[in-house]
Amino acid sequence: MFIGVDLGGTNIRAGLIEQGVLIVVKQALLIGDKTLQQTISQLISIIASLITPDVKGIGVGVPSVVDIENGIVFDVVNIPSWKRVELKKILGAEFNLPVTINNDVNCFALGEHRYGQAKAFSSFVALAIGTGLGAGIFINNTLYPGNNCGAGEIGSLPYLDKNFEFYSSSEFFESMHTTTALKAHEAALKGENYAKEIWQEYGLHFGNVIKAVVYTYDPEAIVIGGSISKAYPFFEDAMKKSLADFQFPETIKRLKILQSNTDNIALLGAAALAQNE
Repeated sequence: MFIGVDLGGTNIRAGLIEQGVLIVVKQALLIGDKTLQQTISQLISIIASLITPDVKGIGVGVPSVVDIENGIVFDVVNIPSWKRVELKKILGAEFNLPVTINNDVNCFALGEHRYGQAKAFSSFVALAIGTGLGAGIFINNTLYPGNNCGAGEIGSLPYLDKNFEFYSSSEFFESMHTTTALKAHEAALKGENYAKEIWQEYGLHFGNVIKAVVYTYDPEAIVIGGSISKAYPFFEDAMKKSLADFQFPETIKRLKILQSNTDNIALLGAAALAQNE
């Protein structure tokens, strides 16, 4: 058994996994505005609730850049007190188990490659859209984290007057339309035209994210996950319309764009990290 942890932008989720099957999941609202010790204690508490004598390792995905070899995380999104945290050392000492740390979207990508939509592809990019925008990159069946585990920080690329993340994450709905992605999705499901128009606008922006990914990596496939991806049917057409001016049309024809369809895939990926270790 292994424990996978997803330290997201707003929640902590942890799961107990045996042979790729999620046995139990625990979730808590992240107290990101607290002190370093308080947030570490919250993380330790949720992991401790899953510990059994059969657990052989812990994998943790964090929304930040990571010194993977030493398990040190830097400048964690939404946790101001986490500037430089030796997380592997802290959790290893607490639980006396092997601990592996990586970026949260890399865990999502690893989960898709091992158990989800990307099993059939050797080179693909996983895009997570929710509180933020991040990418996990697989090249020749190998996760590519970059020198500082920051290879997938595509959300920080300049775009229009802001960056890709502003126009492709929850910030787009909150700042541009004074609503939330969840409310816009619920309204679209009810047939509200104003909500459908918001999703069409979103799709045009997200299509430009896809173009940037394809120009950079030319993957076999792109797998879209995260909370906003649940509304994919409402922005898929606009996204594809945005791809119409891509310089190499044959590339887009051959590209597979898939919606993640496995719950808690990032937890499975985080556990797979630990298992690989």
